[in-house]
Amino acid sequence: MPGDARPIGIFDSGVGGLTVYRALRARLPQESFVYLGDTARIPYGTRSPETVCAYARQDAAFLLACGVKLIVIACNTASSVALDLLQANSPVPVVGVIEPGARQAAAVTRCGHIGVIGTEATMASAAYPRAIRRIAPAVRVTSQSCPLFVPLVEEGWAQHPVTATVAAEYLTPLREAEVDTLVLGCTHYPVLEDVIRRVMGEGVTLVDSGACAAEEVVAVLEQNACFAPPGNLPAATRFCVTDASERFRRVATLCLGEEVTRLEKVRIEL
Repeated sequence: MPGDARPIGIFDSGVGGLTVYRALRARLPQESFVYLGDTARIPYGTRSPETVCAYARQDAAFLLACGVKLIVIACNTASSVALDLLQANSPVPVVGVIEPGARQAAAVTRCGHIGVIGTEATMASAAYPRAIRRIAPAVRVTSQSCPLFVPLVEEGWAQHPVTATVAAEYLTPLREAEVDTLVLGCTHYPVLEDVIRRVMGEGVTLVDSGACAAEEVVAVLEQNACFAPPGNLPAATRFCVTDASERFRRVATLCLGEEVTRLEKVRIEL
């Protein structure tokens, strides 16, 4: 059968999107990938919607110039404000992380009370409550912004005592509200899964929006008949950053459990 050997493009503001890349690589081992971390302009979560949309357009343009066949917005902030814009203007399919995570949360909640954590911009957009209620109108959603989580991950402090203190401060109100499902509404947050689980307790189901997006990508590739050819030998993943390449390499190695070898510093401003 013919196939499409072009790579899948992924962009995020930093290393958080590597959780999406990791899920995609495990699910689609025959595919090649280009990953863009816009580390010069992290975090996106404290920016205005207009600024995030401008950044997202530039990120997507860079990936399109790399010849990708599909773009994954591996950033909840950009997904919440720029997905429709990119989908309307992209010559290839664009997948975000909000809708897949919302569907999974609505499917697994037992008591109908879902918590969502994310950046300030994602929480201000109310994208997750709207998406969840479209699927399950009776569900109650409690949201909490956790702005310090992204810099803690980018610093490589997932196991630092400071991170446990910050997590307890952010998450205790959600635990006391007795949510039974918690959406990790930022792709950086799965890196903190252990500390989040300790605060929330084993009775709370954690939903990784990035992992859910990986299944969405599989469905879109199938729908568009653009899987890589059977037996395709994927190219080494091309990792691109806009700043601080050695810091990215160090934290990425922790996230992926292996050294990032093909790393480039690029310019994407238009």
